[in-house]
Parts: sequence; C-alpha cells; structure tokens
Amino acid sequence: MNKTEQHKKAILEALEKSLGVVTTACKQVGIGRTQFYEWLKDPLFKTEVDSIQDIALDFAESQLHQQIKGGNTAATIFYLKTKGKRRGYVERQEITGAEGLPNDIRINIIDSGESNYN
Repeated sequence: MNKTEQHKKAILEALEKSLGVVTTACKQVGIGRTQFYEWLKDPLFKTEVDSIQDIALDFAESQLHQQIKGGNTAATIFYLKTKGKRRGYVERQEITGAEGLPNDIRINIIDSGESNYN
C-alpha cells in the first residue's frame, strides 16, 4: 500500500469517528481539505466517503427519533414537516385579503408606444 492509499485509509477512519465532518477528519490525519476533495474524484474513495455520510445521517435520524420518543414537540413537528408531506403535514401560507376575502390584484400595462426591443 503506497503513502496515498495509507492516507486515504486514515482519512476514512477519521471521517467515521467524526461522523463525516471533513475538517475534523482532515486535521486528525494532517491533510488539507483541498487534498481530500481531490481524492473524491476517485470513484472508489467517493463511494466509501458516501457510505460514511450515510452512517452519520442514520445517527442523526436515530437521535431525532429519540427526541420524538422523549416527547420533544419541536422534533415531532420537524419530522412530520419533512417526512409526512404526503399525508398533508406541510407548512404553507395562505395569502388572502382583508377578513379572509380574496385579494384584488390589478395589473396596469402602460404602453408608451416605444419598443425597448430591437
């Protein structure tokens, strides 16, 4: 295994420990972020990095579920807004006029007789 492959392996291990935080992993291994992003051009390396990112996302989702189980209302609302859209849990704004009546929108187009298009 050459030096680059050793560094790639080390950065992957550091990424896993840092839950995918690139800056933290790079500092631990002693490589620059620019080098890391150069290595991402290698499809095999990118696949491994993506897998670690999925692990970090799984961790965050499990933390969210724990918050919901613990009765955290904000966590429940967040989950429903992001995962429950197809069931109608969406945040939307209804724009109406005074006292809930429809807005009266008027558009006046003024033709000066001159064309700005050539």
